[in-house]
Amino acid sequence: MSDPSGMIECMFGSADAAGLIDEMGEAARAESVAVARRLAAVAQLYERRRREYQEAQFFLTDVYEAVAAEVSAAQNISRARAHSQVRMAVWLHRRLARVAEVFARGEIDLRLLQLVITRTDNVEDSAIAAVDEALAERVAKWMRWSKPKQRDRLDLWVAKMDPDGVRVPPIAKDNRYFDFEPHVPGLAFAGGVLTALDAAALEQRLAALSSTVCAKDPRTPGQLRADACGALARSEDTLGCQCGNEDCPAAAVGRSAAQVVVHVLAEQATLDGRSDQPGYLSGFGVLPAEEVRTAAAEAKLKPVRLPGVDPEPGYRPSAALADFLQWRDLTCRFPGCHAPVAFCDIDHTKPWPFGATHPSGLKHYCRTHHLLKTFFTGPTGWTDTQLDDGTIVFTAPTGHTYTTEPHGGVLFPTLATPTAPLPATTAPDDAPGKTVMMPRRRTTRDQDRQQRIARERRQRQALDAEEERQYQAWLAETYEPPPF
Repeated sequence: MSDPSGMIECMFGSADAAGLIDEMGEAARAESVAVARRLAAVAQLYERRRREYQEAQFFLTDVYEAVAAEVSAAQNISRARAHSQVRMAVWLHRRLARVAEVFARGEIDLRLLQLVITRTDNVEDSAIAAVDEALAERVAKWMRWSKPKQRDRLDLWVAKMDPDGVRVPPIAKDNRYFDFEPHVPGLAFAGGVLTALDAAALEQRLAALSSTVCAKDPRTPGQLRADACGALARSEDTLGCQCGNEDCPAAAVGRSAAQVVVHVLAEQATLDGRSDQPGYLSGFGVLPAEEVRTAAAEAKLKPVRLPGVDPEPGYRPSAALADFLQWRDLTCRFPGCHAPVAFCDIDHTKPWPFGATHPSGLKHYCRTHHLLKTFFTGPTGWTDTQLDDGTIVFTAPTGHTYTTEPHGGVLFPTLATPTAPLPATTAPDDAPGKTVMMPRRRTTRDQDRQQRIARERRQRQALDAEEERQYQAWLAETYEPPPF
C-alpha cells in the first residue's frame, strides 16, 4: 500500500475510463450538495441568533460576528473565512431561494454560485424574486462557460429586470493595496498595487540604493532590489556590498536614524550555536537558526522571564508578565483566530478582581473576540476555562467544546511550563444592563450594505445616462435623414 498507484487501484478497483469519468461527475455533484447543506445550516443558525440577539444588531461585535465565531470554531477555519461564509449563506437563502435549490441538487458548483450572489447583490428586493426564478431555470446550462461569459450572462438578466442593479466596475485607484505575508521560513512576500507615481518613486529609490554596491557584488539585480527594500525600511542611505574585498569602498552600510524595532524569539542555545532550533519572527513565523544568529549579532537581547508563583496585585499585568504572555500566546487564543498579539487585548479568564492577574488566568483576545466573550454571555454565550499551562477550553453557546494551545508554548515548550494553579473562585452573575458598555455602531451592517447598494445604483444610473448622451451625440453627428 506504499505505492500510490496501488492505492488508486484499491480505491476504484478495475473501473474503466468511463467509470472514472462518472466518478468525477458524481463527486463534483456530491461536493456541491454537501456545501449546500453546510450553507443552509449556517443561514438557519444566523436567523436563530438574530432573534435571540436582537439588541446586538447595533453592537460593534454584532450578530454576524457572533455567528462567524461559532462557524469558525465548528469548521476549524479562520474568522475571515467564517465571516464570508455567513454573509454568503444568509444572502443566498434570503434572496436566491430558487438558485439555492439548484445548488442543493448539485447542478452548479460553488464558484458559479458565488458569482451569482455577487452579480445580483445590487438588485432591489422588489425585483430579486423574478431574477432568482429566471436564473434558476438557466444557470445550470452555464457551468461549462468561462467566468467572463458567466458574468456577462448574469449581468444581461439583471439588466432586463433591474437595469440599475448591474454592478458598477470598481474604480481602479480604489483597489490599491500593499501587503506582507509569511513565505518559506526566513522569507516573506511583500507586494501590491500602488499609484503609478508612487511606484515610480519607489523604483528610483530602490535603484539608487542598489547602485551603491561595487561591480563585484555577487547578487543579481533582483536580489539587490529585494535587499534594498530592507535598507529603505531602515532609512539607510547605502546598501552594504557583499563582494568580500576588505578594501571595498562600498562595504560599510550607511547609518540610519530610523527607530525600527523587530522582535525575534529564540532559545539561548540557538544564539550560542549549540542548537539549530529555529526562532520566531513576530508576525512572520519561523526564522531559521542561522538568520537568528545573524540578527542577534547586532541586536539588543532581552531574556523572557518566566512568571513567579504569586498573582500580581493590580488589574494590569506588569511589563514582565505582559512580555511573557505575548510570547507564550503569539496570537489571539479564540478558536480559528490568528490575529497577532500586537492587535490583541489581555483578558482575565475570570473577571477581575475575582480572577487573579496571573499567567494561569490571563490570555490574549483580539478586540472582536474580547467583546464577544465579555458581552455575549448567559445561555447563548461563550464561556472559557484556562489551564495552568495556558491551554484554553471554550464552551460554545451550543455546548460544544473547543481547545486551543498557546502557539508560543507549542513552538517553545518552556513557555508552556505549567505555572502555579489558581484557587477556585466564583465570579458573580453579570449585572443587568451590562450591554450598555458594549461599543456601538451608528448603523447596522445591513444598513451599511443598503447604503453601498444605493450609491452603486446611482453610479450605474449616471454611467447609463452618459452612455446614452454619447450615443445621441454620435447619432446627431453621423445620421443623415433621408430626402423626401
